[in-house]
Amino acid sequence: MLIREEIDQFLKLPTGNVCDANNKGGNMDYTIKPIDRKSKLVGPAVTVKCPPGDNLIIHKAIYCAEPGSVLVIDAHGYTGAGPMGEIVVMACQERGIAGIVVDGTCRDANDIEELGFPFFCRGFNPGGTVKESWGTINATIQCAGVVVNPGDIIVGDVDGVVVVAKEKAAEVLKKAQAIADKEMKIREMLKQGKTTLEIYGFDKLIEQRGYK
Repeated sequence: MLIREEIDQFLKLPTGNVCDANNKGGNMDYTIKPIDRKSKLVGPAVTVKCPPGDNLIIHKAIYCAEPGSVLVIDAHGYTGAGPMGEIVVMACQERGIAGIVVDGTCRDANDIEELGFPFFCRGFNPGGTVKESWGTINATIQCAGVVVNPGDIIVGDVDGVVVVAKEKAAEVLKKAQAIADKEMKIREMLKQGKTTLEIYGFDKLIEQRGYK
């Protein structure tokens, strides 16, 4: 298990590097995006399964989550209402929660952006929800096409969200850092006039395959 200082190292890495290091996997559906394009998100998952159109379990989950964690909510992709808005986000901030990822929508998007809270979702809908059904907290869920277990590391930026299994997090972090270092060197080589064909050896591959 990674300690908090190690988990925070993911903040320095783009999700593309993390996804590549994660065996090119763990990336949620492309529609899951941050309200604020400048948002960066990282933390261990507190998983929530929420009935469509109902947000009672979310209110409970806020107070089950430890500071620094990320609420990852399977709302079944429901976009007919926004189960969370400014009030829920303010409660999360007071609790010290690092961010929210929901397979669904939200409302009060401008207010959430002004609060500076990392919130990732499919879109926005002003519709309200009920408080009639229950769900689950800290069980295995599927969110936006990816299986998420409690404690898995959630990494998000403008490109989207990547889920890293907690037991592989240290390995993925090390690989992602190596990829980032390599890309820094490649940028320098490009500035020196080299082509991507030369740098990656694609020219030889193209020649071997008989392409012109």
